[in-house]
Amino acid sequence: MRFNHRTIYKTALLALMLSSCGKGFIDLKPVSAVTTDNFYKTAEDFKNAVSGAYNALRTGGTYGVDSYIFGEIRSDNSLPVASGSVTDQDEFDRFYIRTTNPYINNRWSNSYTSIARCNAIIGRIDPIAMDNTLKARYVGEAKFLRALFYFNLVRTFGDVPLVLKEITNPDEGYQYGRNPKAEVYTQIEKDLTDAIAALPVSYTGADAGRATQGAARAILGRVLLTQKKYAPAAEQLKAVIGQGQYALVPVYADFFKVSNKNNKEAIFDVQYRSGGVGQGNPWPNSFAPQNSGNAVIMFGGGGNNTPTDDLVNDYEAGDQRKAATIATSYVNASGAAIPGNFVKKYFDVPAMANDNGNNIPVIRYADVILMYAECLNEAGYVAGGDAFTYLNNVRNRAGLVSLTATDVPTQAAFRLAMEHERRVEFAFENLRWYDLVRTDRAITVLNGKSAQINLVNPVTQQNLVFPIPQSQIDINKTKITQNEGSN
Repeated sequence: MRFNHRTIYKTALLALMLSSCGKGFIDLKPVSAVTTDNFYKTAEDFKNAVSGAYNALRTGGTYGVDSYIFGEIRSDNSLPVASGSVTDQDEFDRFYIRTTNPYINNRWSNSYTSIARCNAIIGRIDPIAMDNTLKARYVGEAKFLRALFYFNLVRTFGDVPLVLKEITNPDEGYQYGRNPKAEVYTQIEKDLTDAIAALPVSYTGADAGRATQGAARAILGRVLLTQKKYAPAAEQLKAVIGQGQYALVPVYADFFKVSNKNNKEAIFDVQYRSGGVGQGNPWPNSFAPQNSGNAVIMFGGGGNNTPTDDLVNDYEAGDQRKAATIATSYVNASGAAIPGNFVKKYFDVPAMANDNGNNIPVIRYADVILMYAECLNEAGYVAGGDAFTYLNNVRNRAGLVSLTATDVPTQAAFRLAMEHERRVEFAFENLRWYDLVRTDRAITVLNGKSAQINLVNPVTQQNLVFPIPQSQIDINKTKITQNEGSN
């Protein structure tokens, strides 16, 4: 489906034209004859509508295939592809993003189309005759997803239009300007709180991978931490830990195996399935080295998201996460070793190009316990206290020795230890840029590496949010304004 520059104003017309294929809630195909006039009539319609909202997670502008451009290439973790349409990604890497950059436009357009799907579910389900518990769950799932999409938007653009109802008349969209980000965060918190009350603790069978109560709490913890609301964030994260529903996978690399999807550490993932059914993940093909043929992965590689030497060198000796995450060379068909960094974290053996079975993690248990450790440290440094215990749980799983108060003697030192740990634990899970921004470290860290990452201009406060797509300003100049310093 193509999205034009009027996306936000045509949200109702673009939403929820999807149905499941009967192989699980992630298996979706377009329904060509369905319109909003003859849909939303039955419980089955809303089952399919909720599946359509989950499917929106796969779009490039939300949590899908292009999300690494925002979370990784924007940071010091990776570089853009070395050829092809390099300019669009290079703008993220070196901080000169045009207001017409297609990735910026896709984040805005895909996100608001996805929000429209959620709004339609929430607004239309109440009069439908169906099981009340199931109805409440569908609303909870829609609110959870809406919160995720708005979280992406507010972290990317700052102030954004807050649309909480289905728009059936395109002209109505012109009434929406940019709401202050504090209002957007308040709504995100409310949606996630409502979702916690409505969602089950777990699912079985074909429903595995849907949003759970723990997923809503974990994301709420991340949202609160992003706002530096450390005490309420700790409360939510502690509740996830206390559920006993999640645990670290004993071997780090096993978390990412296709055969081990939706495991005990996976709190919420974007779901993919290989097999030539249009549900595959293209990341492993995209990240394999260019011109590598079938030496790294069947059907070649795109050379995207190339790990920086700075990241490669940041792993401690003996850290098992390095070999599970990054390769620094491969052997070609002639038996020659070809040097070059590439991501191997999502390796699969696809049946066809861009048809891998890997899920994309949104939040996993390791993140919950590290965020909780961070909250504890912000509440007050305690030498050898619980914050150390949770931090060391993650380190020990990676084969590393525990850190002590001798290694990390102050609150400030613990913050830096956490920054390092999160970088190597979550490399290429699209968290690095947002971690640097929320900890107020992006400017210091990236400018300190300006030579290594070849910055065009120094990173400034204005770079911490991205430009509003020029197309949105052009069609509603009285309501949609540009972020300061954007070109």
